[in-house]
Amino acid sequence: MNEPQQNLWQFMSGESDKLLNQTFQHLGLTFISLFLAVAVGLPLGIFIARKRKLSGSVLAVAGVLQTIPSIALLGFMIPILGIGAKPAIVALLIYALLPIIRNTYTGIVGISAEVKEAAIAMGMSKMQVLFKVELPLAMPVILAGVRTATVINVGVATLASYIAAGGLGEFIFGGISLNNTNMILAGAIPAALLAIILDAILAAIQKMNVKKFRKMLYIFPIIFLVLGGFYLLPKAYGSSLTAGFTPEFMGRQDGDLGLKSVYGLKIHTIVISDAVMYQAAYEKELDIISGYSTDGRLKAFKLTILKDDKGIFPPYYAAPIVRQASLKQFPELEGVLNLLSGKITDSIMTELNYRTDYLHQTPERVAKDFLIGCGLYKSARGGKKGVIRIGSKIFGEQYILAEMYRMLIQGNTDYEVATKTGLGGTKICFDALMNDQIDFYPEYTGTGLLVLLKPDPRVSKKMAHDRDSTYQYVSRQFSQKFNIKWLKPIGFNNSYALMMRQKQSKDLDVYSITTLQKYLDKN
Repeated sequence: MNEPQQNLWQFMSGESDKLLNQTFQHLGLTFISLFLAVAVGLPLGIFIARKRKLSGSVLAVAGVLQTIPSIALLGFMIPILGIGAKPAIVALLIYALLPIIRNTYTGIVGISAEVKEAAIAMGMSKMQVLFKVELPLAMPVILAGVRTATVINVGVATLASYIAAGGLGEFIFGGISLNNTNMILAGAIPAALLAIILDAILAAIQKMNVKKFRKMLYIFPIIFLVLGGFYLLPKAYGSSLTAGFTPEFMGRQDGDLGLKSVYGLKIHTIVISDAVMYQAAYEKELDIISGYSTDGRLKAFKLTILKDDKGIFPPYYAAPIVRQASLKQFPELEGVLNLLSGKITDSIMTELNYRTDYLHQTPERVAKDFLIGCGLYKSARGGKKGVIRIGSKIFGEQYILAEMYRMLIQGNTDYEVATKTGLGGTKICFDALMNDQIDFYPEYTGTGLLVLLKPDPRVSKKMAHDRDSTYQYVSRQFSQKFNIKWLKPIGFNNSYALMMRQKQSKDLDVYSITTLQKYLDKN
């Protein structure tokens, strides 16, 4: 029997403390970056208004910077500035520059030459003309640029949680990973309201007359700094080590919830994407991370798995899940996908992941080499009997499996293949499957059980340590509830694990989750 579903209001009420904290973080990130953007963009706009020959180049550079995808920009920042607030603030600053520079330039250039000449004729210096004539007259246009930058920053700041900088994105990404619509809305609605409210406030200021606005001009920097200071509010960490956990791990019983309830683990935790947490651990910005037992980055970044001596990370199978309608439409599909069944052990998957995660070999090359090695590779037939759509989540292991399945289908059938890889978290992949956007994707029985089915905790606990029972249960339930079939397991076990740098583990004498908690209690 499933637990009763919470409505949105109940969820937000239950998470009110966390929601308030993330909203303050979001405000802080937005206004620290906005303050810096105004401090850089306003003088630049004034400068190119004086040196108009340079305006095209400066605006072009600012425009190019704004076209860089936000995720890519954050990724570029990590090797330079690490994780956390610094790269997030710099990225937001870059996105806010273009509207501020452009509107400052446009506002000043648009002032009538006669007005400037009259001011000079009255004996004003260049600085007096700027501060008493040009800026006051151009201010409505400049504020329009600040309004645009504010709305942009509120939206982009949701991505800050990707690199452990906090904000409302933690709820959004957590909801996507955990198939939890309430969690997504709990982050998205406050972010949208912030954008609307801040835009309305700036619109009201924009309509002020010059005298009122001059009074406001002196307190603007103070307001921006106070709002930015929300990000710097002290937080009670209560532990000597810092852990980085993915959004999905934070909300699962075989994750952070289990660590707290079974081990009583109390550690300062930040939410971070699995795409960057391994590097952060290697760079000593994190002490503990939530990883995957078959991840190749264990070897690459010299990490060790802490023994799960109380068994909260049970073993689970990986297997493709396929729409029953697709199996009927493509009769040869099930047999071809099952060619991979039992072929990939834990050690093999770890090595394949290592090649993509650390050696930066393409998933296509890694998949082809493996299939050739086990005698399963065949050249593509180039058939035209219909298109099978393969999906995958957004990490290396899934890309490799998707490529293997593509090659198997093309080499053994007359079907065409379209790959839709990098679909994000569990919710996005599963929704795509349910909505007939893809025909199948690789999934894990633990995720199927705890994230998609969400049975009574007593049910999941009963079968948690028997991978075959879990497989049989999810196979039966998926067929009945979703008309989706679990095919034969691929062979390897995919479960969560806590990881620490090998040297740090040795230095602290921490080799298990129990000894980790004992260390935290002492320190």
